[in-house]
Amino acid sequence: MEKNEVYDIFLERYPRIDLHGYDRDSARMMTNDFVMENVILGNDTIVIIHGIGSGIVKNEVHEALKHNKNVLEYKMDNFNSGCTIIKLNVK
Repeated sequence: MEKNEVYDIFLERYPRIDLHGYDRDSARMMTNDFVMENVILGNDTIVIIHGIGSGIVKNEVHEALKHNKNVLEYKMDNFNSGCTIIKLNVK
């Protein structure tokens, strides 16, 4: 694994939010709120559980993360494509 790679096998130690059952707009709002809360708290890594389904919630989460200035990088979990691991800029 590379030094800057996001993946960590102990994902349960990071703050996480579960967006199962959310619609597109609610998922986007919750993603942005969750990112902001964790930047304020100083958490540099978070996990968003969006599920697999048809990909609507995942796509909305990734779109929100792509445009959020507090997000350094994000990627799908290697072992569970229903969640995304996010690195935050918490200087």
